[in-house]
Amino acid sequence: MSTRDPQGELAPPGPVVTEFVTLAEKLLDAPTVQDVLERIAEAALRVVPGADVVSVSLRAPDGTLDTPATTDAVGVRLDELQNEFDEGPCLDASRIPGIGIALSADLAAGEGFAKWGPAAAELGIESVMAIGLFPAQDPPRIGSLNVYSRRRGGLAEADRDAALVLAAHAATALTGTLATGRAELQVAQLKEALRSRDVIGQAKGILMERRGIDETEAFDVLRSASQSLNIKLARLAETLATHRAEL
Repeated sequence: MSTRDPQGELAPPGPVVTEFVTLAEKLLDAPTVQDVLERIAEAALRVVPGADVVSVSLRAPDGTLDTPATTDAVGVRLDELQNEFDEGPCLDASRIPGIGIALSADLAAGEGFAKWGPAAAELGIESVMAIGLFPAQDPPRIGSLNVYSRRRGGLAEADRDAALVLAAHAATALTGTLATGRAELQVAQLKEALRSRDVIGQAKGILMERRGIDETEAFDVLRSASQSLNIKLARLAETLATHRAEL
């Protein structure tokens, strides 16, 4: 937020505001959702004090984690360990009610995560903050934005509000992409259904002409042949329509 200087003029925006404005511009140009998530992770690395590694984790239907974006390869290994132990901040951030933030300032001591914490510390990660996507959505959430520090207590000065806003950006991008994916799938399924209906109609017409039978009898012939040959009805109809001159 801009403030006024002693002369009454607007002071320039602070670095966090500038970063968010820049991020918004970059997100508009991001060609894929992975690009969006990578840019959000990079922005978090700059905005959150103490951050050394930032990643985005996605929760699969079976509850395991995938890592589509990370500023350091160790982010992938940290998620793999959480899947192995069924324990960790990203899992908690996607599971726990409320705002969905999981924290630990001393992973080597197992603070909050008895198994995963020491394993993360062996990889050089000493503290963590994970925010669920969406932060205030009822669990299970679709994943988490994860901020790691290589120092014990390294995220003590972290701006949680900024991290929450970034997590909301990531969640919005993901939700929009998933919704688009579902819509595209429905359109594709509809197109396939219409195409199958057309080709079955063509095949019925061929049989009606060749055998002098009605539409119901033609469909029964196709269905019987489909069952006998163990071939899908639409595939059989397409073969009949395509090779009409040869039959």
